[in-house]
Amino acid sequence: MARRAEPVPLSRQQLEELRVFKIQTRIANEKYLRTHKEVDLLISGFFREILQRRPENIPEFAAVYFTDPELPNKIQMELMKEKKVT
Repeated sequence: MARRAEPVPLSRQQLEELRVFKIQTRIANEKYLRTHKEVDLLISGFFREILQRRPENIPEFAAVYFTDPELPNKIQMELMKEKKVT
């Protein structure tokens, strides 16, 4: 039976590189979310539906909600509404 290798702690340099990578990733994620309004609409719409319907099985509800073939059209309509308002 083969033995597993023991995990080796990261060096100070590796830890610093990891810290910088995490910060850069968070910044990139934030920029993406700010420039893609559809993500905000997806999340807010999902939470609105959860709060209104109060499903017992949230993972199952999420699966149905996010696989709805009409969801892209709904999001597009919301984006168009927001453009008319602003």
